[in-house]
Amino acid sequence: MSTDFKIKEELKKLPHKPGVYLMRDADDTIMYVGKAVDLHKRVQSYFRTRIVGRGPQIEQMVSLVARFEYIVTDSEMEALVLENNLIKENRPRYNTMLKDDKTYPFIKVTVSEEYPRILFSRLMKKDKARYFGPFPSADAVREAIELVNKLMGLRTCNRVLPRDIGKDRPCLNYHMGYCTAPCAAGKITKEEYGDRVEKAIDFLSGNYSAVIEDLTKKMEQASQEMRFEDAAKYRDRRNSVRVIEQKQKMTDADMEDRDIIALAKEEQDVVVQVFFVREGKIIGREHYYMKDRGVFD
Repeated sequence: MSTDFKIKEELKKLPHKPGVYLMRDADDTIMYVGKAVDLHKRVQSYFRTRIVGRGPQIEQMVSLVARFEYIVTDSEMEALVLENNLIKENRPRYNTMLKDDKTYPFIKVTVSEEYPRILFSRLMKKDKARYFGPFPSADAVREAIELVNKLMGLRTCNRVLPRDIGKDRPCLNYHMGYCTAPCAAGKITKEEYGDRVEKAIDFLSGNYSAVIEDLTKKMEQASQEMRFEDAAKYRDRRNSVRVIEQKQKMTDADMEDRDIIALAKEEQDVVVQVFFVREGKIIGREHYYMKDRGVFD
């Protein structure tokens, strides 16, 4: 590793953005991985003297830091999941949290079924389904799935369709207006149901501004009419949508292995950054410094 890493100088360069930081020792081994809402404030806090209440383990870890690095994310939520990925892959010795093999949930769309469903899943499998996530809040994911199902009228049952179409009467969800009853003959065509599934996928892919606006209007109208329970319901649904809006970009649904290479150049100085993606997850990175001898022009 490079021996010219100046911690005090590098601390000044830290951005006021959310992200993940990695502490390395003199052997360049990752000792600790953490997340931050503000990387600048969080990482600098480790190197301040006389921190009241800081335990001996942290003091020991800081004394061994030879250099640190960081990855900027779009939100604290993304940082949380990326932190989890990196800890599980590298097993840093000073990490005491997130080492219980805890997995964050995904939203799964069973597109391989003729009448797809939207499900809660703890695992991303190679089963031809569409996955969205992972997300740190299981409750919010369940609420979001319920919301999308109700908005689009999708089924939540375990009936095997089209085999079971017409065998039973529609369930309560149909009579409450929450499901279009593809299980009942003549209620909705396969094509019409498929269009609703596509709209749900479009929504989960990031096009939710119209839904947020609609829920906000309904919430405000209900509040003005003093229907406070309804207003709270619309508020909670909107909050669930906003959790989905911050979906995790640190996981690729195709689960492919790849190395992503980025290059930055200033005059004769060149930095090459390589991100390692394994089974769709960012698990680490390396960077290389070099001098440009006309190759990058």
